[in-house]
Order: sequence, then C-alpha cells, then structure tokens
Amino acid sequence: MSGNALFVHHDELSNYCFHNNHPFHPIRLQSTLDLLKEIHALTPEHMLQSRPAVPGELEWVHQPAYVEAVQQLSKNPPDPAWTKRAEQYGLMDEDTPFFSGMHDAATYVVGGSITAVEAVLSGQTTHALHLGGGLHHALSGRAAGFCVYNDAAVAIEYARRQYGARVLYIDTDVHHGDGVQWSFYSEPEVCTYSIHETGKYLFPGTGFVHERGEHHGYGASMNIPLQPYTEDDSWMECFEASVRRLIAYYKPDMIFSLHGCDAHALDPLSHMQCSMRIYHEMPAILHELAHMYCEGRWVAVGGGGYDLWRVVPRAWSLLWLEMSDHPLKRELDADPSLHLPQDWIDRWQDQAEVRLPTTWLDDMSHWEGIPRREEITAKNRDILAVALQDYPEV
Repeated sequence: MSGNALFVHHDELSNYCFHNNHPFHPIRLQSTLDLLKEIHALTPEHMLQSRPAVPGELEWVHQPAYVEAVQQLSKNPPDPAWTKRAEQYGLMDEDTPFFSGMHDAATYVVGGSITAVEAVLSGQTTHALHLGGGLHHALSGRAAGFCVYNDAAVAIEYARRQYGARVLYIDTDVHHGDGVQWSFYSEPEVCTYSIHETGKYLFPGTGFVHERGEHHGYGASMNIPLQPYTEDDSWMECFEASVRRLIAYYKPDMIFSLHGCDAHALDPLSHMQCSMRIYHEMPAILHELAHMYCEGRWVAVGGGGYDLWRVVPRAWSLLWLEMSDHPLKRELDADPSLHLPQDWIDRWQDQAEVRLPTTWLDDMSHWEGIPRREEITAKNRDILAVALQDYPEV
C-alpha cells in the first residue's frame, strides 16, 4: 500500500496533565516519541506542528457555558465561585479534576486532531496521526473519563463543515467511545463504531449492541461490546468481521480511528486478556480499508492505555510504523520476536516501576489460557451476529 503520512504534534500537549500520579500522564506520549526517534521512524520531514482550537470550533460540539467553565477553572487560582460549580461540569472528581492551564492544553489536543483532518482532506498527506488526541469521553456540557474537550468529535465536525466529508469513526479503545457516539447519534453522515469491553462491567457503562443511532442517524452507530477476559483471537475475529462489513455498507470518504491500547492484559483499568498482537494487526486492516474505500484518507489519534511503560509505547509505535509503511513493520510480520532497541530500554528503565519489555510483540509462550475461553468466544460471536444483522453483505 502506498501513501504518505504525517505525524501531528505540539510540545504544548505535555501540559495536558491532571497531576503526576494520574494514569493519563503525558509520559506515555514522550516515551513513544523517543522510541520512534530511536529507530529512525520519526524524522523532521514527518512532523507537522499543530495549532490550538478556537472557542468557535469547540462550540460545534460543546455548550458555550461549559467552555466558559473550563476557561474559568483553568485560572491559577480559579475564582471560588467557579470552584463551587466544578462538580456540575464533571471537573471535580478524581478522574477529571480541573488543573491550572487546562483550557489551553486541551485546545492544543483538539487543534491537533483538526490539523490532522485538514492535512488529509486538503490533500497535503494521505494519512495523519495525532497521538495526543483521543479524548472520546467528553460530553457536550461535561468532562468525563480523563477527557475535557472531545477532540475527535470536533475534528469530525470540522471534516463535515469544511469538506462535506462522510466520516467513519472507528474506536478500538477498551472503553466505549460514548462522547463521539452521542455527538452524532442522529447524524447519518457520521457513522460511529466502537469495539470495547461491555459496559456491564466497565466505564462508561454504555455501548451496548442495541445502540444503533436515532432518527435519521439510525443504523449509523455500531457497537461490539465484548466479554471480560476476551483474548486476541476472539477480539480480532469480531473486529475484522464487523469493521469490514460496516465500511462496505457505509462507504465513507475518510476513516477517523481512535487507538486506545487498554485492552491489553497488562492494563490496570480493564479486564481484557489481549496481547500486543491486536495492536499489530488492527492498524494493518484499517490501512487496507482506507485505500480500498477512501483513496487512502485516514486520520488516527491516540486514546487510553494505562500500562505506561510496557504497552503504550509499543502499541502506539506499531500504529505509526503501519501508517508510515516503515520497513520494520514488514520485518515484524516475518519475525514477531524482534527486539526493541536496547538504548531506549536503558534510557527509560530507571523511570519505570516495572521491567520494560525487550521485544516489540509479546512472547505468548508463558501466558496462561483463560479457562472460560470457549464460553467467552461463543458470547462474543452472539453479540457480533446481532450487531451485523442490519448490515447486509455487499
């Protein structure tokens, strides 16, 4: 597959940090960038500096009163009158507490995703990756799940308004992409897809298979809620079958994908049992489909992932290797046991609280199988069948 790729970034993204002990920490992005530079996969020619979003763009998705609240609570210190109202806007709990400079940092997150969409739809590049994006839980008037502004929803709305694009949103984070789904639940020109651990057991408690959209948008929402302890084979079976059927039916102008990497067995905030394999294979499928249906137009953003050292840098690097068609991706296809660069391991090991991995993909020979594998697989297949029943094979 051909096509050029740009890596969208701005140093201001490091300021999106609730506090040093928060799981959504910018060190995830910093270590990934360093890994990509270590293997010479990220050069100045790849980089595209982003801009901040402006209030008018934020208000395509967010209520003006909410944007004002975020601005006021970003002051150091905020007015006590606004502090008393922080809970009303979802900015007081331990997940998404307000912090100094929050508004400015979050506007760079949103602006980066807009920059990526603009680069692709203007024809500047075929693929664009903004790893700092992926705040898919933010709602129109409320923060949630580590997310202040919903960069994915705003960037998709930009694609609609500026280019009239028909967008397929594909969310592979282990948590349901609720904020994006609800933003376009009645909109037929944006199709939202999410594969995740079922909301019966995991935040945000939504994303069930019956959530299919409403009014003119009915049918433009697909959810694949999987059982806890789902492993690679079942995850990939459900992902590939559903996403291929949906894109053939919907025929978008552009794919916008979100790549949280928290379905990994090591992630502390979910109950899945997947390995690095799914983060090697899913981007390859999306890459193929982008060229098959969208003339290559593909924007990707980051998302969740809370094993900061052993999972996130590898998973996000694999995404860029696929998007940029780097030779190492093909080498990994041939030899899954390839090692990470030792210099990168040595540089970050002292900061990590766990032993860093030595290979790009996981050695599965020591993993214990899940006793309920057959039952889990059967339940996931049942969900898949229900999800696909309104989408005929094309």
